[in-house]
Amino acid sequence: MAKKLQFDVMIVGAGPVGLTLALALKQFAPGMRVAINDVRDLVVPKDERSSALALGITSVFEALNIWDQMLPEAEPIKGMKITDSDQADLHRPLFLHFEGDVKPGKPFAHMVPNRVTLKALIEAAKESGVEIFAPNKAVDFRFGSSHVDVALQDGTALTASLVVAADGARSALRALAKIDTFGHDYKQSGIVTTFAHEYDHHQIAYEHFLPAGPFATLPLPNKRSSLVWTERTQDVQHYLDMSLADAALEIERRMGSSFGKVTIEAPLQAFPLKLQIAKSFIADRLALVGDAAHVVHPIAGQGMNLGIKDVAALAEVVILAMRHGEDIGHGAVLERYEEWRRMDIGLMAVATDGLNKLFSNNLPPLRVIRDVGLGVVDRLPMLKNAFIGHAAAAQNGGPRLLDGRPI
Repeated sequence: MAKKLQFDVMIVGAGPVGLTLALALKQFAPGMRVAINDVRDLVVPKDERSSALALGITSVFEALNIWDQMLPEAEPIKGMKITDSDQADLHRPLFLHFEGDVKPGKPFAHMVPNRVTLKALIEAAKESGVEIFAPNKAVDFRFGSSHVDVALQDGTALTASLVVAADGARSALRALAKIDTFGHDYKQSGIVTTFAHEYDHHQIAYEHFLPAGPFATLPLPNKRSSLVWTERTQDVQHYLDMSLADAALEIERRMGSSFGKVTIEAPLQAFPLKLQIAKSFIADRLALVGDAAHVVHPIAGQGMNLGIKDVAALAEVVILAMRHGEDIGHGAVLERYEEWRRMDIGLMAVATDGLNKLFSNNLPPLRVIRDVGLGVVDRLPMLKNAFIGHAAAAQNGGPRLLDGRPI
């Protein structure tokens, strides 16, 4: 019988969240034995989509010494403007806006192409000594009192003190652990693409609340923007079937021509939207991170940010436990991670769900209430800065990595 390969932590899922965790563990606990597994090969995808990385998240990448590689293709988001209107409205009053740095010299967020983030993470993980098992499928997990035995499809046998599920919204590990989820289908889909435009965005993000859902543009370099367009699922195919020229005209119309002529650079893609929160983020020798633990509405652009915040918390809990001689997979250790993350994720789920319900309609009484509410927030700097600070993951008292500090 072949000898099992011994690891402290095995991570299943080599997306940005899983790779960031692997890199953080190796960088700040070099003696830790870390493995990462994925059914896909670890190559940089031909993916033109981008993600908004909040200040706290870019601080994590700074602490991991990869932000300098990402920065040349990143675009700062130096402000945000929010409007509420019907599609037919010619005038779109500005109800909430934010401009300026969250901290001196630090913008609210950066837009970073997904391929850039993955390239930096893959290269750094390989250089750090993370053991990579990909492409390969984990076909069997046996959770014991002191370790987890894992069998891979190619016959490789591993054992680890802790397994981390970073395997997405349909997590097989979460299902294996019999962890239920709660939430609901929004009956909406997010349409995404990248487009070039005639007029400069001046590094400002725009969110237009329309009856079917938010229509958001986020700045990219060279008069380009990333689009996240929420639409009723029943209507999505109509837009996907459009020619790129017709879709560009539709974007111009919904933007009120504020960007001038639009040219779409990538085919439109659509993804169903839902709220899905795991009832527990931990089980025996198992921790859930990223979409395996939580999926929220993209109305606030917090999907990847929440996942990296999970990483910052779990990495700190595990590394400190190891330094103190504790069993890193023990329930008492993992409970610290869950307690640290449960409130933040719950608040973000409630906020995004409530905002979507409040804005994704055209009922006159609700429009009055929400527009007055936005106006009040806009006129109270302390309240507005608190909202912005939370969204930027730039608050005090959180995991060290979110402040750019080593563990």
